[in-house]
Amino acid sequence: MKQPKILIAEDDSNFGMVLQSYLSLNDFEVILMPTGRKAINQFKSDNFDLCILDVMMPDMDGFTLVEQLKLHNPAIPFVFLTARSMKEDQVRGYKLGAIDYLIKPFDPEILLLKIQAILGYTFDNTYKGMIYEVGGFTFNYDQRKLSLKNTNRKLSPKESDLLRLLCEKQNSVLTREEALLKIWKEDNYFTGQSMNVYITKLRKYLKQDPNNQIEIVNLHGKGFILKVNTD
Repeated sequence: MKQPKILIAEDDSNFGMVLQSYLSLNDFEVILMPTGRKAINQFKSDNFDLCILDVMMPDMDGFTLVEQLKLHNPAIPFVFLTARSMKEDQVRGYKLGAIDYLIKPFDPEILLLKIQAILGYTFDNTYKGMIYEVGGFTFNYDQRKLSLKNTNRKLSPKESDLLRLLCEKQNSVLTREEALLKIWKEDNYFTGQSMNVYITKLRKYLKQDPNNQIEIVNLHGKGFILKVNTD
């Protein structure tokens, strides 16, 4: 599968190289440009899937850069990643069409999740056919099937995706933000309420374990833990 290509416009060379290395390690092809004008020239000569832009650059601010990039590709998705935190800057960024406006310092894992959500990379093929043993249950992610003894339950796509994430993080915290960005691709009040509904459904299914080995624990404001007692 072709690697998604990302253009970064960032005049802080140390920060830019760290970000470039991090995204490259996560299977993205990343081109780093130190100025707005160089970013425009690179953009004209290449095909990018996403742009990550600083706002404060010496030759051209990020807002002007976006206006120039959109003359060549009006549909290009872009994210601002900047120390400029004033509300009017954020409003201006979103009015220009930014998918997100992230303020430095930031959590690189959250940036990665946002990029995956923007580009539609929710789950890769690594998880196709994965089978998990959860207490007395067998969970086949590919078939979306939760089995207990001689009974099988077909899960909905979101139930299956959410249970897979919980299984991957078994006995450790699955943050709300990670689950929402990977499955719903948005982290807001409404998607949060939707996830709560699916958590309730999964709890109901898992309560059927005859040995009561499984529970989904809610950590208020943080996320959930799938606890499996193997004693």
